[in-house]
Amino acid sequence: MSGILQGGARRGVVAVIERDGCLLVIRRSQHVVAPGALCFPGGAIQPGESEPVALIRELDEELGVAIQPLRQIWQSVTDWNVQISWWHAHLPPAEELHPCQAEVAAVYWMTIDDLHDHADLLSSNLDFLQGVRSGQIVLT
Repeated sequence: MSGILQGGARRGVVAVIERDGCLLVIRRSQHVVAPGALCFPGGAIQPGESEPVALIRELDEELGVAIQPLRQIWQSVTDWNVQISWWHAHLPPAEELHPCQAEVAAVYWMTIDDLHDHADLLSSNLDFLQGVRSGQIVLT
């Protein structure tokens, strides 16, 4: 993620897409930061981009899909000082996923419990899932 705020803080967006009780997650490729980790799709906010525009662009780049950002559901700061905005987003059911191999090694639909307990989950994603489990974060 390379989006920069005043003072040098980096910014990113994450898409939370739910279908049939599962969440869309990716395994990061070996060519990006945190290779092989499981996480929600998303990435850096570029200078001049709004969060929804960045989210649409990132999902198109990573998965070749057109999503609709619905609403921001959470904000966090990662251990590596990236400010993340978490967005609930809609993926049309007929939309096919076309992962960019340079960024995404695999795509999964996982339940919150399966994802929460996965050893390869990025720590910032674990905080989000704990917030969902506790009721602090509402997905719908």
